[in-house]
Amino acid sequence: MAPSSPSPSAYTRTQIQQYESHISLPPKYRQDSNPPLNLAYLTALHMHQIAAMPYENLSLHYSASHAVSLDPQVLFRKTVRDKRGRGGYCMENSILFYHVLKALGFGVYMAGVRIRPRVGGVPGGEYTGWVHIVNIITLPSGSKYHCDVGFGGDGATKPLPLISGHVTRNLGSQEIRLVHEALPHSSQQDQLHLFEVGKEVEFEIEIEWIYQYRNSPTLPWNAFYAFPELEFSAPDFEIMSYFTSTSTSVVNFQTRTVLIVRFLLGRVSSEPNDKNGEADELNGQGGVDGPDCEIDDGTGELGHLGIVGKIMLVNGEVKRNDGGEDEGSDGV
Repeated sequence: MAPSSPSPSAYTRTQIQQYESHISLPPKYRQDSNPPLNLAYLTALHMHQIAAMPYENLSLHYSASHAVSLDPQVLFRKTVRDKRGRGGYCMENSILFYHVLKALGFGVYMAGVRIRPRVGGVPGGEYTGWVHIVNIITLPSGSKYHCDVGFGGDGATKPLPLISGHVTRNLGSQEIRLVHEALPHSSQQDQLHLFEVGKEVEFEIEIEWIYQYRNSPTLPWNAFYAFPELEFSAPDFEIMSYFTSTSTSVVNFQTRTVLIVRFLLGRVSSEPNDKNGEADELNGQGGVDGPDCEIDDGTGELGHLGIVGKIMLVNGEVKRNDGGEDEGSDGV
């Protein structure tokens, strides 16, 4: 699978400058500074976007058309040019991010995602069809990362390496990881077993990356969504977005629930955010908790910039989470 699409970005250099200003990207990470295409740069883009552009589905409920456009220029006008503090739901925010990354020179493609809806506040049951989106980035070093800037509750606040079982600290005590395996109840599970017992069966095992979280190291992992390393195109997402913006199916909360999640930037502790040791690209470069993200809050004291909390409108109630257990926004 090629790491990036040959299609160019929809955004001009001037639009990228407007985007950088809108998300308050530090000068060292702006295109005029020619930053290296490394994990520190990708992380800065990720966390500044999710802090500036909320996950929200207001257009479905309060616009005259009750429709969502995935046209990159419409997305740019809505989230950046109009300066109204707007974001969008998953496909809106992630498609905009894709075109930003393409314009900046990153190798990136978009992949479709299946989710497990929450049951009693926790993801459960069978995976749905394709209703979500992530970006997959290949750095010049060859390392691959998953970026999800449009998931909301329990979503990743930074890029995750495509390394199975690699644990990363998220918000507060929450930990997240990707595991690479066949989905439960998949026919691929039986095929994998036949291969392991040595029977000569010729087939290609199709496994996916599964995004998991747990709210503390003592709790079990919750599998929330899954995606293949397979590039999806703009028409694929148009079909997916039509379902999420119009269907009244029980598995689609978008048309029934008004939801907003905005992440908060601030000073975080200097403890390692990666339980496996910092990823290679962060060695000597900083990152979310490293020296490349040092900030001065006006007191003259330096801290480390990171996501410290989130404000949510969930079930008609505004809530603030400063790192404790999420109270349950599906966020896709």
